[in-house]
Amino acid sequence: MNSISSLYPQYKPERQFFLLAGPCVIESPQVLRETASELKRLSIKYEIPLIFKSSFTKANRSSLHSFTGVGDQVALEWLANVGQEFQVPLVTDIHQESDAALAAPYVDMLQIPAFLCRQTSLLVVAAKTGKMVNIKKGQFLSPDSMQFAVQKVVEAGNEQVFITERGTTFGYQDLVVDFRAFPIMNAFGKPTIMDCTHALQQPNQLSGVTGGQPHLIETMAKCGLAAGAHGLFIETHPNPAEAKSDGANMLELSRMDALLAKLVQLKHALQ
Repeated sequence: MNSISSLYPQYKPERQFFLLAGPCVIESPQVLRETASELKRLSIKYEIPLIFKSSFTKANRSSLHSFTGVGDQVALEWLANVGQEFQVPLVTDIHQESDAALAAPYVDMLQIPAFLCRQTSLLVVAAKTGKMVNIKKGQFLSPDSMQFAVQKVVEAGNEQVFITERGTTFGYQDLVVDFRAFPIMNAFGKPTIMDCTHALQQPNQLSGVTGGQPHLIETMAKCGLAAGAHGLFIETHPNPAEAKSDGANMLELSRMDALLAKLVQLKHALQ
């Protein structure tokens, strides 16, 4: 837990969960600021260590015509400005080796997308930046197999590794979460995170746009904490219907307060 404690010295994992949250992709300074402002307020209100998340580019869209970003440098600068204004640590994901050196100066954590969690060169270059590394478990991997992804980062000289569960492929258009993953992956000695939004994706839609079930976000979060997750990952947006990526999965920002209130109560009960 040292990596979270370095950002939030008062962090107590036995009574607190930490939160990675923000819009799926950086689409405008206004959306970033509105979301970061509210999340910062809630992190103070509920004493939740927050790492603000947004992707500077989306290299894994279903359709060639889907929005991928406003431009790498511009997006990273907007993200850094928000981090500085609201005094929140930042995380963004990388898709190729060159992204690591590009993004690392702007953020505190680099995230490895689930589809890329076995890419050794990507894991190693992320590790060597010295930033925290969050590896999302592939939809095709067993929880046990994630130990090898963790080892790649550790053996590259970086102990600051996080593991995120985001569901397992179930047929062609659905995902399921096996919550046994948390005790299994907790045994690796690294913080684990429940991705409450991407685990509810409904991929491979004929429209070329991934579907989702955001009404189940609360259920995923509660189950994740009960199963032993140390942190939660929740993508959120002021108006998901207008979001340029993953609108079908994100939690409406106005609903975050009530959700966190319930989750904090649950975490206390689990003690």
